[in-house]
Amino acid sequence: MPVPAADHIIKYGPDALQFGELRLPEGKGEFPVVVVVHGGCWLNEYNLEYMSHLSEELTKAGYATWNIEFRRVGDVGGGWPGTFQDVALATDYVRELAKSYPIDAKRVAVIGHSAGGHLALWLAARHHLPKSSSLYAKKPLKLKGVISLAGIADLETYSQQEGSCNAAVPQLMGGSPTDFPERYAQASPQQMLPLQVPSRLVQGKRDPIVPVAQAENFAQKAKAAGDNAQVVLLPDAGHFDLVAPSSPAWPQVLKAVQELL
Repeated sequence: MPVPAADHIIKYGPDALQFGELRLPEGKGEFPVVVVVHGGCWLNEYNLEYMSHLSEELTKAGYATWNIEFRRVGDVGGGWPGTFQDVALATDYVRELAKSYPIDAKRVAVIGHSAGGHLALWLAARHHLPKSSSLYAKKPLKLKGVISLAGIADLETYSQQEGSCNAAVPQLMGGSPTDFPERYAQASPQQMLPLQVPSRLVQGKRDPIVPVAQAENFAQKAKAAGDNAQVVLLPDAGHFDLVAPSSPAWPQVLKAVQELL
């Protein structure tokens, strides 16, 4: 299927990869905003294009979407800390977008897929970061919630397992959890609880890339920390069904967004 065009392509920083695609629903607004974070093992082999159909469908449902690109492993400045700094900068840029477009910067949720699910959960948790962290930013944008689609919530555990994305974790982080425990403590959402915003973890049971336990363990620990966290387990869904609006999984994804925004 052809990639649906964005309404606006907007830079949020000086690097060529610091841009996002803004799509706006029909009507006057002000529209709630969904920040969309693509996956692809945090590697620069994959870009934001594959999330365009999801973004378009959410826009049809009445949400402004901000599908963000960022520096990844393999890009100059990607990995630790640049990848995290970019997604944070792009999310906070919603405040700037609200000055020029009919969007509501006080009604924002983040949705991410796979490695992007990890980054989405991290965006919801980063308000805990100490000022000494290289990932710290003043006054991070307040979110209404986060939707993780087959997201990687526990970097340490995931890095120790076998699979198509697992070896990318130390590439992202610059080393293993043993090498850089303080980095993992500041980048792995499961170590940064409570989020203090609602989370929905949508997970396919037939996913060969991200185990169901990533969602279930995170939700269990998030709830124990006082969070509103729910797993939406889809028995017949695989890894990419969650981002395909034509799939049977899509109504559950849309419902998760509607519950939080």
